[in-house]
Amino acid sequence: MDSRPLLPNDEEEEALPGVSDFRGRPVYRATSGGWRSALFVAVLELAGSFAYFGVSANLITYLTGPMGQSNASAAAAVNAWSGAACMLPLLGAFLADSFLGRYPSILLACTLYLLGYGMLTVVASKSQVGILYVSLYLVALAQGFDKPCGLALGAEQFDPEHPRESASRSSLFNWWYFSMATGITVSIATVSYIQENVSWGVGFAIPFAVVSCAFLLFLLATPTYRLSSAAASPLLSLRHYKQSSEEARRMLRLLPIWATCLAYGVAYAQIMTLFNKQGRTLDRHIGHAGLELPPAALQTLGPVTIMVSVPIYDRAVVPMLRRMTGNPRGLTTLQRTGTGMALSLAAVAVAAAVEGRRLETVREQRPAMSWAWLVPQYVAMGVADVLAVVGMQEFFHGEMPEGMRSLGLALYYSVMGIGGFISSALISALDGITRRDGGDGWFADDLNRGHLDYFYWLLAGVSAAELAMFLCFARSYAYRNANKGPLLLVVPSNTPVSPCTNHHHA
Repeated sequence: MDSRPLLPNDEEEEALPGVSDFRGRPVYRATSGGWRSALFVAVLELAGSFAYFGVSANLITYLTGPMGQSNASAAAAVNAWSGAACMLPLLGAFLADSFLGRYPSILLACTLYLLGYGMLTVVASKSQVGILYVSLYLVALAQGFDKPCGLALGAEQFDPEHPRESASRSSLFNWWYFSMATGITVSIATVSYIQENVSWGVGFAIPFAVVSCAFLLFLLATPTYRLSSAAASPLLSLRHYKQSSEEARRMLRLLPIWATCLAYGVAYAQIMTLFNKQGRTLDRHIGHAGLELPPAALQTLGPVTIMVSVPIYDRAVVPMLRRMTGNPRGLTTLQRTGTGMALSLAAVAVAAAVEGRRLETVREQRPAMSWAWLVPQYVAMGVADVLAVVGMQEFFHGEMPEGMRSLGLALYYSVMGIGGFISSALISALDGITRRDGGDGWFADDLNRGHLDYFYWLLAGVSAAELAMFLCFARSYAYRNANKGPLLLVVPSNTPVSPCTNHHHA
């Protein structure tokens, strides 16, 4: 006699094609996947973002405070680390798709997270530079394996061919990004406050504890996960498409667009570093209660702006643009990207103007300016994120051949990663040049004696030049699917989280 439990219908009795459990056995709709599994994956990814931003948002303060580094060296170090965290998902995505699989990749990532955050908690009380950087780059390596696989594994828990599960899958994407933005906001606001007002040890222990608990929950749900077989190696696809001269030419046409987007990555790199140091020089008190905001808490203005901007853009701006342009998206992907780049240019220009006014206030010995002066630059970068980040994702993903879409998203990742490396190198070079004659330089440890505004104006000039070149290349670009209607990403175009935490491997 069949001892299996009674199932509602024959459809749920059939083994699902293309997926298995963690032991390679067939799985059934009634006993696997769905929300029961996806929520455990989402909790783990939420914890990962919470922990990463709990460290990264205020890292420059730790480096210039307890670690005794200069503003320039600390900013360069943070930019290089965040750049690595954005670049390593390229390696992680390749290894996950070609060899490891997504579930094992996430297990490896969590192990690296625990090592990295654990070491960081220990080093907080000992101020050992070597161990500090080992722990940070373990976290960056963990990001490399985690970020390309998390959302993809969550999506695998729903069958796109099943009407009810397909609808739930779309709902997962919407709530996923909203939850990530909420988690990042809470992390930046609370953890940075604890770090500066309780202790750095406790502030670093919180990310470790959160990731540990989420990892345990993730493991408990292992028997319910639907796991797909690994895809063919991207190298095989690359070899195939190299044989097509037209495909090769199409791919080469993406490179000028990619290169002119790098200025956006450089501008974005300032949020966790120099924007933070700029905020420390302002009056951050709220009302008459005497509460003083940590400088890193001002970074919450970015994700909050994104959460507010997304529904406005989707519900009001897109329908209006759709009527004006006839494009179902409202704007083409390159138009959307260019608009976001223009806003990032405006953000660094505003930052330069605000810093110039602040230095003038210092010279005239007037009371410190309020933190509210920084709101426009944070808000402008938040709106730019809604436009440029999603525009680049959709563009590079949609313009690659079908078998190489992962490489398309890799081009987007590299914009943010290389932008961080360029920012690091630029700050180090300019600090050396401007200190050559014995002066304090642009990035003086006492910003009242520096000229951060000059650096911001330089970034604005570079951004303007690259935006002009971007517009020239974009104007003549012929879309791959120009005659086939818009090619939509698997994920929706409202992505309210930071560029290095919101992406998945499609």
